[in-house]
Amino acid sequence: MRRTKAEAKETRQQILLAAEKVFYEKGVAHASMEDVARAAGVTRGAIYWHFANRADLVLELYDSLPLPQEDLIARELEAENVDVLAVLERVGKEWLELLAADEHRQRILSILLRCDATGEFARISERQNDIDDEHMQTLETAFAKAERQGQLCACWTPRSAASMLRWVLKGLCSEWLLFGRRFDIAGEGTEALRRLFRTYGSHAPSG
Repeated sequence: MRRTKAEAKETRQQILLAAEKVFYEKGVAHASMEDVARAAGVTRGAIYWHFANRADLVLELYDSLPLPQEDLIARELEAENVDVLAVLERVGKEWLELLAADEHRQRILSILLRCDATGEFARISERQNDIDDEHMQTLETAFAKAERQGQLCACWTPRSAASMLRWVLKGLCSEWLLFGRRFDIAGEGTEALRRLFRTYGSHAPSG
């Protein structure tokens, strides 16, 4: 009997929930499509009807994450008299708080961090690199505006400031997710950002 669109959508969601659980527990490299089918209670044929391979599943999981309201943030940063550094620090703090509170996001980002970057999974790495490049461009543009406004300390260039912020945020998140959540990422991470942004300010020593 032919499935309705609603039934197909429900099956697809069932598969994604199972994939999230299996990939998180076993790692993508050590999990098979058969493992996902078994966990979802469907046939392998049902899996392959929706997804060509494990990389498709991982990318779909990634796409299921609600992203920060990047368009709103971009418009805020474009405002003529905006305090760029204050906006960037606030957004970084909000991101850390969101990660700390959202277990679904934690699982999917952990899956991505542990995912191989070769073979069928190369597309995942390419996708992440594209997103990183977009974020880097946004940050560099924002810091360049801060520099023009006289907010950015002379010891930083827009490029170096953007790189450092990205490294700090990615490093905090990666260590927290991969090594047992051994510190308070929202509290201690926010303090780390506060200290970093103090060095960005034009009052900071230039030596």
